[in-house]
Amino acid sequence: MTRRKGLLVAGGILIACLVLAILLVQLRPEPEFQAPPDRTPVAVTATVVAGVGPIPVYGAGTVRPTAEIDVTAEVNGKVSWVDPAFQSGGRVEEGQVLFRIEDADYRNRVQQARANVAAQQVTLLQAEEEALIARSEYVKFQRRETGSASSDEANPLTLRQPQLEAAQAALVRDSTLLVDAELALSRTEVLAPFNGIVRDESVDEGQFVAAGQGVGRLYASDAVEVVVPLSDTDAALIPGLWNLKAGDGNRGVAARVIAEYGDRSYAWEGYVDRAESSLDEQTRTIDVIVRVPDPFAGGARAEDNGSPAGPGAPPLLVGKFVEVHIQGVVPDRYFIVRRSALRPGNEVWAVRGDTALTIVPVRVLQRSDDDVYVTGALEAGQAVTTGGILFATEGMAVRTTVVGAP
Repeated sequence: MTRRKGLLVAGGILIACLVLAILLVQLRPEPEFQAPPDRTPVAVTATVVAGVGPIPVYGAGTVRPTAEIDVTAEVNGKVSWVDPAFQSGGRVEEGQVLFRIEDADYRNRVQQARANVAAQQVTLLQAEEEALIARSEYVKFQRRETGSASSDEANPLTLRQPQLEAAQAALVRDSTLLVDAELALSRTEVLAPFNGIVRDESVDEGQFVAAGQGVGRLYASDAVEVVVPLSDTDAALIPGLWNLKAGDGNRGVAARVIAEYGDRSYAWEGYVDRAESSLDEQTRTIDVIVRVPDPFAGGARAEDNGSPAGPGAPPLLVGKFVEVHIQGVVPDRYFIVRRSALRPGNEVWAVRGDTALTIVPVRVLQRSDDDVYVTGALEAGQAVTTGGILFATEGMAVRTTVVGAP
């Protein structure tokens, strides 16, 4: 191949490549138009709920008896009988005999005291008769001496007045000794002072007990109490707390006590009975006393909206740690928002018109696990931010996504 022919071939190849490049440029597809991404921040929101009814006050405490006593013997002697119910965990009724002490010696003392009283009654009758005779004789003597009864009073010994008073005092003394003997005899039977549960006992037949010796403990079963420590903020939500009087039966402030047994929760209805008049120096809390009547009747199932639990339901045992829900005040207007919606400084970032944020100051009334009870310039059904943005300014544009209501 000559030089001329090689140049022609090379030039043809260049021209073909140039034509092909022009065709590829002209036949290329047009690029799709893409709008720039929206940089408006996305806010996660939840709905504001209008509050209805009382604000709940949450607390916890330990169940304790309303009354608890030591069972003691009041007289000395050997135990002759013990009620089978008088043992740890046993239930007793008011007036029930818990145990008896041998009473033969005490019956003998009663008989002796009665005999002494009878003898003193005879002595008193004799002294009264002798006093009447002495006065009659004195009147006769005065008439013989002066011709008429003198108005001058005779010596008391002459009228046997001291002897009469001594006989009267002796009868009173022996009557008192008879009452004491009968009282000691009655105390050979130890009675339950109220309906209760035996916490523990340490007495058996044949055992000698001394007066004042404790042989068991008994606590009342008609009601129990729960001591609920509350902050002053929570205590302020209980209506009329400081007007409540202990034991007056005022059940105006309802409360619900919830205890767990196994894998179930059981509830008992109670009421706020009173509050302690001093602040705990260590915890700086106020002890509110919740009373639960008839705790051994069995609780209702808390997870089944309070439906009866049936005969196998457990009692509210003394010493059990429980949750307490107290019905607080009823404000004219308040709202419930998610706890994550509350911002530092007690602010809520509300969404206005689905596009702009507005910062709403609120007053916190109560906090629960997931919800916060507040008052402020909010509206029922309004969206408030719970996440997605870390800061906000008044009127800031946002996009929203809803996660639901509290």
